[in-house]
Amino acid sequence: MTDIKIETPDALAIAGDLRVLIGKLNRKLREQGGAGDLTASQKAVLLQLEAAGPTTVTALAKELHVRSQSMGATVSALEAAGYVSGAPDPNDGRRTILSLTPACRDKILAGRAARQDWLYRMIRAKFDTGDQRDLAASIELLRRLVDS
Repeated sequence: MTDIKIETPDALAIAGDLRVLIGKLNRKLREQGGAGDLTASQKAVLLQLEAAGPTTVTALAKELHVRSQSMGATVSALEAAGYVSGAPDPNDGRRTILSLTPACRDKILAGRAARQDWLYRMIRAKFDTGDQRDLAASIELLRRLVDS
């Protein structure tokens, strides 16, 4: 009986390949989503408002680990673009509560739909049924990686 040594992939090489590949996928998805006119900080604000709901500039700055003055500039640009609107805080009229505009919510949903549609079309065009099963299995592995 001979011992068969099975070579396992190098975890460091896998990590590097995965990082590069995810970066490329993110760029492709950004191209499909139509949010190319926003800075990273503006996108972070919109995602925070979508996830946590209406809030103040101060709370946004604290949550996103930036100075209130920097956040004020970011919010001003988003207000000028029609993505964010402010209303007086009903409990403290000196504060402004920021929220996403309906147009912004529509744009977020449309961007996500465009990215998902692109992924769907690429998966259908490039992968046969067996490859799609393998891809589904790899998604479960990636989920375990990020949920740990």
